[in-house]
Amino acid sequence: MIRVPSILICILLLSFSVNAEKSDIADFESQVRPFINKYCHDCHGGKKVKGKVDFTKITTAQELDASFELWESVVDLLMEGEMPPDAAKQPPAGELTPILSWYKHNFVDSVEPHPGVYQVRRLSAHEYRNTIGSILGFDPEVSVMEAEQTDIEWSLIMKLLPTDPPGKSGFKNDTSGNPLTSIVWDQYSFILDTALNEWFSPKRKTELERLAGPVPETGFSFNNAKRLIHNVAPLAFRRSTPKEETDAIIEKLEKGTSLVNSTKFQIKAMLMSPTFLYRGILNEGEPGKVVPVDDFELAERLSYFLWGDMPDEELMRHAAEGTLSSEDVLANQVHRALDSKKSRNLATDFAVQWLALDEIDQFKKQQLPLAKSLKEEPIEFFDYLIREDRPLLELIDSRVTFISQHTGKFYPVDRKQLTPVKRAKGIELFTAPVERIEIKEAPARGGLLTMPGVLAMNKGPVLRGTWMLERILGEHLPDPPADVGQVPQNKRGQNLSFRERFEMHRANDTCAVCHNKIDPLGFALQAYDKTGTYVLTKGYKPPKGAKPEEYDPARIDTTGQLPSGETFKDFNELKRILKTTEKEPIVRNIVKQMLSYALARKLEIYDQPAVESITKEMIENDGTYRELILAIAKSLPFRYTEFKGPKS
Repeated sequence: MIRVPSILICILLLSFSVNAEKSDIADFESQVRPFINKYCHDCHGGKKVKGKVDFTKITTAQELDASFELWESVVDLLMEGEMPPDAAKQPPAGELTPILSWYKHNFVDSVEPHPGVYQVRRLSAHEYRNTIGSILGFDPEVSVMEAEQTDIEWSLIMKLLPTDPPGKSGFKNDTSGNPLTSIVWDQYSFILDTALNEWFSPKRKTELERLAGPVPETGFSFNNAKRLIHNVAPLAFRRSTPKEETDAIIEKLEKGTSLVNSTKFQIKAMLMSPTFLYRGILNEGEPGKVVPVDDFELAERLSYFLWGDMPDEELMRHAAEGTLSSEDVLANQVHRALDSKKSRNLATDFAVQWLALDEIDQFKKQQLPLAKSLKEEPIEFFDYLIREDRPLLELIDSRVTFISQHTGKFYPVDRKQLTPVKRAKGIELFTAPVERIEIKEAPARGGLLTMPGVLAMNKGPVLRGTWMLERILGEHLPDPPADVGQVPQNKRGQNLSFRERFEMHRANDTCAVCHNKIDPLGFALQAYDKTGTYVLTKGYKPPKGAKPEEYDPARIDTTGQLPSGETFKDFNELKRILKTTEKEPIVRNIVKQMLSYALARKLEIYDQPAVESITKEMIENDGTYRELILAIAKSLPFRYTEFKGPKS
C-alpha cells in the first residue's frame, strides 16, 4: 500500500483521543516517549527541529491530539521499516510491539463514536447566494459591460462578499471560524438594499407575486405585505415560524410612512438576523446529551450538503410534519434531492474544492473557451457519477467522458461523436458546450486521472504524483525542505533524461521518504505532455518549447514500483493497481472527503467509527455514489449532536 511520509511518524505517534485521560498520558510516557527519545529526538527536539516538530514541547493530552487520521498508515510504515529514514538508527522489531499495542488500544479498540458538539456556522458566500436566490426568485447581478471572450462574475453577491477561506476541513463551507466583520456586515446591507429594490420593481413583479400574491393595479397593498411577511419568515429562519412572531412584525408595518419601505425594512431585518445568516442557530437540546437533531435541522443539513442551498417546500413540509427523520422518508428525499438539477452543486462545489479543479482556471489567460472545456470535463464527469449512480471506483477508470469542440483534439478519433458546431460569422473565438461521449479509441484515457485539464494543471511528475497522493489516496505530505533546490540540468557532455537527473536530485534520504511515494505515480504519467496531450498518439505534435526528451518515445519511461513492491510498466497497469490493491484507501478517502464536506467541519477521532463503517459497506458492496450519500445522511455524525453543557 502507498503510505504517509516517515517524517510524520513521530508526530503521528503522538496522536491521541480528544477525551484523553491521565492514564493515557502515563501510557504514552511509558510506552511511546522512550521510543521518541531514542529514534526521533535528534531531529525533533534536540539541536534540530525538522518539519516544525519539537517533541520537547508536547507534554499534555491536548498537545497529543494531532493527525489521528493517519495512524493506520503510520503503523504500516513502522512495520515496513520505512521509518526512521535509512540513514538513521533503526529500531528492532521488539521495540515496535509496545508502540503498536498503544496505538491499537487508543485508536482502534477504545474510540467511541460521537457526533461532536453542536456548533453553529455562518452561511458561506456560495450558500448565501443560493439562499437569497431561492427566497427572492433571482440572483442579483452586477451592471457591467460584457467584453468579448471574457469571464465575468455576474453575481452581485459573489462580486462583493469576500472569498471564504477553506476551514480546517479544507472546504469553504467550514465557516465556524470565520468572523462576521463590519466590512462583511456592510456588504450584506448593500446587497439586500439593492436586491429588495429590484424585487419591488416592475422588472421583478412575477418573482414578488410568488410570495406576496397578485399585486392590484393600485399598487402594493397591505394584504400583499401581510402575505409576504408570513411567507418570507419561515424561509428566512428555515423552519416553521409561530404566527404571533409574524403578526408582531406585521404590526410594525402599520407604523411606517411608506408600506413598501416598511415591508422592505422588515424583510431586510429578517435577512440580516443571526437566524438567517447562521445555520442551525434555532436547534435546541438538553446540554451534555447526545440527541437526534430536529427535523428542521436535518432538512437544513441535507439541503446544504447536496444543494448548497436552503430546504425546498417539500423538505420543509416533511420537517414540519416530523416525518423526515423516518428512514424511508429520508431515503426518498435523498434520491429526490439528487434527481434535482440543484444537486450539480456536488460537482461544482464539493468536487471542485476536493480535487483542486480551480487550478485549471490558470489557462483562461491563454484561451478562455479551451480552459472552460478543460474544467467542465471533470465537473460533468463527477455529476454523471452521482446522477447515474455509478460505482465509487469509476472515478479512476471509466469509458464515459465529456468533451467539446475545443477539447476534442485530446480524443482525435472519438471526437467524431460530437455534434458539429458552426461558428457564427465575425466570431473569432466561440464557446462550444461539452457533450457526453463513449471512449472507444483512446486507450490512454478514461477516468479522472488522465483528463487533459487535470494533467495540464499538474505539470511534471512531482506535481502529478503529489496531487494523486493527496487528493485521491488521501495522503498528507509535509512541505519540502527549504533547501530542496531544483533538478540539475545536463552538464556539458551529459545526455541524461529528466528521470535520470531527478534520481540524482532525490538522493537525499529525507527527500526520498516522500519521493518514494510521489515519483512512481508521477512518472507513470510521463507519456502525457504539459498540455495533457498523449505523446504516443499517432501524428503527435509537441507544444512550443518542449524538450526532445519530453516527447521522444524512446526516452519516455513510465515504469515504476510502489513502496508495497508492486511494479507496473505504464499508467494503465498502475490504474489496475489503484482499483485493486489501493481500492480501500481510495474508497476511504472518498468517504472522508464527502463526510467532512457534508458536516462542514474537520473530521475528528470520534468520527472514525462512522468512516470505517461506511468504508467497509462501500467496499463489500461495491458501493455507488448515491449509496455513499445515503449512508452519510443516515450516519451518527450527520443525524445526531451533543449540545454543549456548562463548564465543569
